[in-house]
Amino acid sequence: METTAAKRLLTISALLLAGGIALIGAPTSSAAPAPIIIAVEAPLTGSQSANGIDMYRGVKLAVDQVNAKGGVLGRTVKIIKANAKANPDLAVSVAKQVKAAGAVAVIGPYNSSVGILNLPTYIAEGIVPVQMTSTDETTGKGVTVQPKNSQISPVEISFLQDGYGYSGCPKVVMLVDPSDYTVGMADRVGKAMVCGDGAPVSRIAITPGLSDYSAQVASALALAPNILYVSTYYPEGSKIATAIAKANTTAHCFMGLANVDPAFVTAAGIPASQNCNFSGVPAAAQMPDAASYVKAYTKAFKAKPGVWGTFTYDSANILFAAMTKANSTDYAAVMKGLLATKGYAGQTGTITINPKTGNRNNVPVYILKVDKNGTFIVDPAAS
Repeated sequence: METTAAKRLLTISALLLAGGIALIGAPTSSAAPAPIIIAVEAPLTGSQSANGIDMYRGVKLAVDQVNAKGGVLGRTVKIIKANAKANPDLAVSVAKQVKAAGAVAVIGPYNSSVGILNLPTYIAEGIVPVQMTSTDETTGKGVTVQPKNSQISPVEISFLQDGYGYSGCPKVVMLVDPSDYTVGMADRVGKAMVCGDGAPVSRIAITPGLSDYSAQVASALALAPNILYVSTYYPEGSKIATAIAKANTTAHCFMGLANVDPAFVTAAGIPASQNCNFSGVPAAAQMPDAASYVKAYTKAFKAKPGVWGTFTYDSANILFAAMTKANSTDYAAVMKGLLATKGYAGQTGTITINPKTGNRNNVPVYILKVDKNGTFIVDPAAS
């Protein structure tokens, strides 16, 4: 039987609740959970911004799609931009900005020279890196779905040795800029392309940012090569391709993966671009498994997708899958889930991560050419 005091308390409670005042301990509606913050680190401005913007859009598309389905772990996902501008001097400060913003993971960095410096910072701060660098120096620092130097160079070497139809050992001269990725590629390929005389493959140094590289191309051609191997990023590579075309040489032009960008063709023009072969991956529209991505990207951004947004889209989705599997956003749990990625059906193909290295098995690397429309396509003559 209720006591008089108890009846009075119930009456007071009812009056307070009727007036909109809740007693301590009374049930209240819970606030929405805080969003999961992830960063996209890329060259969002500057000479490589075409790549960076495409990378950001790839992540944004993945985030928009997962949020439309309720988010991850019942929480919405929020993106922050981290603009490293392809500048190693900004590497550590950008990583600290990402930490200050509360990010639990980062898609990127893209530039190897940046990643060498700031991936240790991300890891030390407990921020999961799904990185986009290709240098083998960053192996083990997070995971990546894109090719590494050691996976790209065998494809290039095979083509350089056999693809142009030379008997014996073709003479190669290299034009190389000083970044970690491009130097690393030149080192690997140069070692394999030494001819019978044992002399090292000659190199011509490329200083990034010059307006013209005709003098450097002339120096390379004076060495009478069969193949000019250009290990640069596209702003320099496009100018070198223009100079090679103007030189009217019989030497073949081969461009490394970092030159594969629609902006290369825009800068060099279609004829000069068609004069070269490239290693790398084609734009999304040419990828065998990327049809749904291309359709969604085009609708969302009213633009054609480039090369690396497809990879950041897959990077974001394997990150979300790892968080879901771990039921957590904590570093150790998410990294464990990422390293266990196996047989994931991505837009860049099937993704399996080697748990010992964090690198992807069976990477999609091709020999490319530029077609009459200015599009990078897989070279059927090289397949």
